[in-house]
Amino acid sequence: MANWYVANIRFQREDDSGALKTINETYLIDGVSYTEAEARVFEVIVKNTPDFQLIKLSKMKLSEVFFDEDGGEIWYKIKVMYISFDEKTAKEKKTPHMMLVNGENPMLAYSYLSKQLGTLNDYQITDVNITPILEIYPYTPEHE
Repeated sequence: MANWYVANIRFQREDDSGALKTINETYLIDGVSYTEAEARVFEVIVKNTPDFQLIKLSKMKLSEVFFDEDGGEIWYKIKVMYISFDEKTAKEKKTPHMMLVNGENPMLAYSYLSKQLGTLNDYQITDVNITPILEIYPYTPEHE
């Protein structure tokens, strides 16, 4: 299971009138630990933005990240409740899982996730929320 970290960075960029404007951006990084995630932030972000500050690095609990090639650049955090039957209490048990899906709009993200999860009725999608995440950097082994 991947460990996902949300990295918030800040930098200044000159606008058309010549004034400096402060820009805040959010990225999702896959890392083994905070230290590795921080190192990966500096490794991947410095290519496009050489002079930035890492403002915040926090862990984000995600069960799965789905990337749709035809989806949009907007990332949605979707809460899925898996339904199971507890034989001891003879009741339904709902277990929450957070997933990230890209899409042009919430409805497309919802339908793509529904397609990925399948047609079984053992889950409910309860929340679809937009995130400020601009880009996701999953872990890719260098040896492959």
